[in-house]
Amino acid sequence: MASVTSLSDSVHQRLAAALSAALPQAGSADPLLRRSDRADFQANGILALAKKEKANPRELATQVVSRVESGEVIKDIEVSGPGFLNITITDRAIVETLAARYADDTGRLGVPQAQQPGTTVIDYAQPNVAKEMHVGHLRSAVIGDSVMRLLEFTGEHVVRRHHIGDWGTQFGMLIQYLEEHPHELDHKADEISGEEAMSNLDRLYKAARKLFDADEEFKTRARRRVVDLQAGDPQTLAMWQKFVDESKIYFFSVFEKLDMEIRDEDIVGESGYNDMLAETCRLLEESGVAVRSEGALCVFFDDIKGPDGNPVPLIVQKSDGGYGYAATDLSAIRDRVFNLKANNIIYVVDARQSLHFKMVFATARKAGWLGDDVKAYQLAFGTVLGKDGKPFKTREGETVRLVDLLDEAIDRASAVVREKAQDLSEEEIAERGTQVGVGAVKYADLSTSANRDYKFDLDQMVSLNGDTSVYLQYAYARIQSILRKAGASRPVAHPELELHEAERALGLHADAFAATVAEAATEYAPHKLAAYLYQLASLYTTFYDKCPVLKAETPEQIENRLFLCDVTARTLHQGMALLGIRTPERL
Repeated sequence: MASVTSLSDSVHQRLAAALSAALPQAGSADPLLRRSDRADFQANGILALAKKEKANPRELATQVVSRVESGEVIKDIEVSGPGFLNITITDRAIVETLAARYADDTGRLGVPQAQQPGTTVIDYAQPNVAKEMHVGHLRSAVIGDSVMRLLEFTGEHVVRRHHIGDWGTQFGMLIQYLEEHPHELDHKADEISGEEAMSNLDRLYKAARKLFDADEEFKTRARRRVVDLQAGDPQTLAMWQKFVDESKIYFFSVFEKLDMEIRDEDIVGESGYNDMLAETCRLLEESGVAVRSEGALCVFFDDIKGPDGNPVPLIVQKSDGGYGYAATDLSAIRDRVFNLKANNIIYVVDARQSLHFKMVFATARKAGWLGDDVKAYQLAFGTVLGKDGKPFKTREGETVRLVDLLDEAIDRASAVVREKAQDLSEEEIAERGTQVGVGAVKYADLSTSANRDYKFDLDQMVSLNGDTSVYLQYAYARIQSILRKAGASRPVAHPELELHEAERALGLHADAFAATVAEAATEYAPHKLAAYLYQLASLYTTFYDKCPVLKAETPEQIENRLFLCDVTARTLHQGMALLGIRTPERL
């Protein structure tokens, strides 16, 4: 199915042609079209053009109007103010364009795919081995998952990477403890739940930590074990692998609860770049990008200084020969550019790491690993706050476990579903409660611009009123209910009918789905899609209040309104799927 030309693109083409005819010397000029409260669209590109060509803007606007083809698409066009154009679309064009989207049997609603897709590597959802996932891990996972879905939907070739924390000095202590208590992680891999796996790891971590802090001889053995691990000693690596495998049982259970697909082959942790670290350092030193300073291998920058005015370096290798995060991140860039052939690399990482990534990207550019044709971008996100506006903690001041948070959201959502449910079984209430609860958590995160902090308020998130996923899910379920009750009437487009103002507003907004998806994907901005969907559901509510569907005046009007309902439902369903949120058929 070919992509469908949107109404705004149709109008844009006609205005651009009229502008070129009125001012041939200006070449192709942009009419700067946007949606307007005064008409369907407003074009205000004539002001800038008139200024450039030293013409009178109102006269130029009048000339353009006289050259615009009206009829099929444009019903009315008038000059307003100093030279704006107000444009009204025909009802026929609205219905015909939506009918073309509706006829797309791929389910894409006529959204185009990239003609020349690139390769994007997206680094998101990065938990740590042998550690509980907490609320801080939520945003990277949820934002990354949605951006990945948006990019794949627009045709980009996407490689997912989960850079888990699976390396470092803390493993010396854990492995040594396991060596001395060999049966602590014994079980058949598939017999244990994520929760049990985490509790095994947690118990072992606490015991190892206690021994490490109390027993000097154990501390010495643990430190020797780090050296063995870094040297690739097979027995040490085998025990390290046990921690990774146990942690994956736990990770997968949490991601499953989040309704996210994380594939084993996409998990390439810090350890995945070990073999490259020495070479990364050698290349940086030989090219002069990095220099030795007090024994450490450092990269200095002209524009990055500390509060004391001294340069702040990126330390790639410590004076004791150990490698820092920078060595791993730079090796990962080499792998992503040269092996995975990335044109774009996105890091969905906490905003507090912005300086680190700025330095890493600058170093990779100096070294020639990030050429002009490769974009590296940190999609930095803000902090999750409690209702009090401070970073989200438990009453005891602990960080909040991610599973506890999701369980509570599901409980609250199930209560809301149970209250509204008319003909749902207990099993269905539980299933819908999970979809609504997890959707509420994801939507609250995704409807806020990523770089802003947001307040985690479950009461608000599962509310049926306001900008919540539950509001959108109920709009979708309500449409499905109408379609089920329609009996012999079917959704059929009738371009010959006159539309009610609420039908026009809904139709024009539904047509903007493709443009919104393109913008959200290009800008890595799921919040723009969330805002669009909320507005779609709000316009649908107005339409539902003002335009009887099954009791419309004529059979044709019933069919046309069912058609508008179904287009809206399909758009909600596809849009929510791109946010990673389910749309239950009944609520």
